[in-house]
Amino acid sequence: MPWDVRQQNGLHLPQIGWWLDAQKAQHRSFISHAHSDHIGAHREIVATCATASLMRLRLSGKRQETILDYGQPWVADFGCEFRLHPAGHIFGSAMLEARSEHGTLLYTGDFKLRPSLAAEPCQPVVADVVIMETTFGLPKYDFPPDAQIEADIVAFCRQALEDNVAPVLYAYGLGKTQELLQIVGRAGLPVMIHPHGYRMTQRYTELGMKLPRYAQLDPHHYAGYVIIAPPMTGATEPMTWINPKRTAIASGWALDSSAKYQFGCDAAFPLSDHADYPDLLAFVERVQPKVVYTVHGFAKEFAATLRARGIEAWALGQQNQLDLGLV
Repeated sequence: MPWDVRQQNGLHLPQIGWWLDAQKAQHRSFISHAHSDHIGAHREIVATCATASLMRLRLSGKRQETILDYGQPWVADFGCEFRLHPAGHIFGSAMLEARSEHGTLLYTGDFKLRPSLAAEPCQPVVADVVIMETTFGLPKYDFPPDAQIEADIVAFCRQALEDNVAPVLYAYGLGKTQELLQIVGRAGLPVMIHPHGYRMTQRYTELGMKLPRYAQLDPHHYAGYVIIAPPMTGATEPMTWINPKRTAIASGWALDSSAKYQFGCDAAFPLSDHADYPDLLAFVERVQPKVVYTVHGFAKEFAATLRARGIEAWALGQQNQLDLGLV
């Protein structure tokens, strides 16, 4: 019997009784990484050491933790063997390989094929069934070379500092903040980090990641520093006290022409911790699945692209429009 994959308040594998990145509290769930939209107050989890440690910073409470190294086998319920593989998304992020009588299943969580300065390199494995995130599942999302993106970010910061203006880079506190720190810190620029990201950055250091020097944002002595802070949303207090400043958002959505206006910034750089469209296709080629389930972003569109290429693919939780020729 093939794998039964369901989406009901999260992804569920009923044949083995495990959930995947469930947000609603479940008896047991695999946690691919510690971003808030992938964790929940579960009784039991499987995760990497780094993910479990970062999760404790974000979610209090007791839980049973099964901590696995990359590649380490562990037998779950019904004789199913779990192995975790680096996902390349953020530090400690992992894909789940599940082997059972139903075949081999690979769940990606969020992933990135390109090398990251703040995550382990992605290592896909061959599987019969893959559940993959497709955030940037349209052809227009083809990111420029990393070297160009990084050079543009550094040039933006240098110019702002030369103009005696504080460069403020908006990025999520977990993952993107640390990647930006690597980029601008390695360029020799001094960095201050908003408290939201500072705590996570400290935990990265405690977990063994080597990072350039950084300091917590000081409201009184920030002149001459590059500032990394979370995007200004309703839950985040606007930093109106930093003045004058020049702002930029670091996000894959920067490829949209409206990005800097949408985020209210002076500039937008397409630095992403997700796979772009070409890498989504490359990932499928490397995994060689018989069936693909897509989730997040342009899931329906990317599933249709795969079907047009002769691969059985379905967007979970969405109506899949089949292209049927006229009889």
